[in-house]
Amino acid sequence: MAGEQMKPVASLLLVLNFCMCVIVLGIGGWAMNRAIDRGFEIAGPDFNLPAHFAPIYFPMGNAATGFFVTFALLAGVVGAASTISGLAHIRSWTVGSLPAAAMPATIAWTLTVLAMGFAWKEIEFQVRNAKLRTMEAFLIILSVTQLLYIAAVHGVKKPT
Repeated sequence: MAGEQMKPVASLLLVLNFCMCVIVLGIGGWAMNRAIDRGFEIAGPDFNLPAHFAPIYFPMGNAATGFFVTFALLAGVVGAASTISGLAHIRSWTVGSLPAAAMPATIAWTLTVLAMGFAWKEIEFQVRNAKLRTMEAFLIILSVTQLLYIAAVHGVKKPT
């Protein structure tokens, strides 16, 4: 399948990826806010932290949660931002607009795969709440749909 046949597939995947990125950002923002609000409760009001205390403590997760949430937020922001160039590419659907859409999508995908790796580590540790499990599932699905989107945008037919 090449040319115009991949345009609807790319459009659907772009919208789907954007929605999933927004959900990941919402849950990740909640987790980060909770970590910031409650992270220093164990340290006391003078903020004297124990020697082996992480800079951001996530009371609802495990040792991998801080890395997972941080990289999930980065992946979500870059993924949502990459939809702007993706929309421009889908509107014009030319070989000339392909690099501007494919490169941010590839960067977003690599960040999503990195966050997915931390999600697998967090799953291995098993101590987390339902919101973090939801974000893990979205990131795992998002890593696949973003890769499919990258393949779909390359369906532009070269002019002959």
